[in-house]
Amino acid sequence: MRVCFIEDTDLHGGTQIWVAEATRNFLGAGADVTVLTSESGWVAAECRKTTARVVTYNYAGVVAKQRAEREIWAGALRDSDVAVCTVHPPRDGFHCSVFAAEVIKEYGLKTILIPKSGTVVPDYKREFYLPDESIRSTVITITKFTREYMIDTYRIPADKVQLIYQGTEVDLFTRDPGRRQEAQRRYPLPEGASPVLGCIGSFEERKGLDKMLEAMVVICAAFPTAHLLLLGDGPDEQMLRDMVKDKDLEANVSFFPFTSEPVYAFEVLDILVLPSLYKEGLPNVLLEAMSMALPVVASRMAGVPEIVKDDETGYMVKPGDTGMLADTVVRLWSNQEACRSMAANSRHLMSSRFDKKHQFSEFLDYFEELLQE
Repeated sequence: MRVCFIEDTDLHGGTQIWVAEATRNFLGAGADVTVLTSESGWVAAECRKTTARVVTYNYAGVVAKQRAEREIWAGALRDSDVAVCTVHPPRDGFHCSVFAAEVIKEYGLKTILIPKSGTVVPDYKREFYLPDESIRSTVITITKFTREYMIDTYRIPADKVQLIYQGTEVDLFTRDPGRRQEAQRRYPLPEGASPVLGCIGSFEERKGLDKMLEAMVVICAAFPTAHLLLLGDGPDEQMLRDMVKDKDLEANVSFFPFTSEPVYAFEVLDILVLPSLYKEGLPNVLLEAMSMALPVVASRMAGVPEIVKDDETGYMVKPGDTGMLADTVVRLWSNQEACRSMAANSRHLMSSRFDKKHQFSEFLDYFEELLQE
């Protein structure tokens, strides 16, 4: 089995971490893995730590789709049975899955192209998911919501859209008293901080972190010792830091950099909050937090309702509704019995249905099925 991952981004987040994890897992399962990605991106650096073949290109230069870039992509795709391409936003008329399809067709390759998406973005085009029907291509979605959207909105045939949940590393994301001291060293908190809330992800508009800071004003009025960990990086970081000062939240909010080991952050949290405004699928951070037996408060969108069940594993809120977000956090922390119950239910759901060890096997089994057709 020869698998190629196409990851056209310089960012590092949940999706990129998944690609690196999948690379290691597939290699461990005996697959031959190629990673086609930007030279300047996190994925290239991370996957070079493995035995995978890493093929890189110039992130800005590939937009022109010149012969040299086509040759690079063809070289990576030629030696692959399947090519899994994360669907990212288009860049100046360039789109990674469309370009991959062009290269496969131009060079007469037998590679099966598989765009993969968990996110519904209304202004994305059908061709991002099914670029050229003259080549072999299917779509993988990581949420039921996204699969139904592909079929109903883009009219992609149901037999060309496969649902495979990504899952999480349940064995890793398990409460461990032995990690507690190191977690406290990495994420020092004010004495008596309670509840400790966490938002883990990129600092960008779609994540709704400005709404979370507005909600913190109300939460701190109810719980003066409440503390928020903002863990990540991104273009909005300075704006968020300024907002913390403007709202006099400096004693209640801490910033920490992006980490590829979020398990330590989860050890110090009481509640995971996902205040996103748009463009989410089934965020890894939710799966990881729930595996760590954390109750969650998350925006109701895309695949979130498939794991966050109101009054069972957490609560969902309307995206952008600051008042509802604050009130829900306050309501949850005010009922400690509910917190404990939701924590236990979250852990059970992850261990019984979302263990990544099984999900990676599902991906490989699906690839085998495609090759046997």
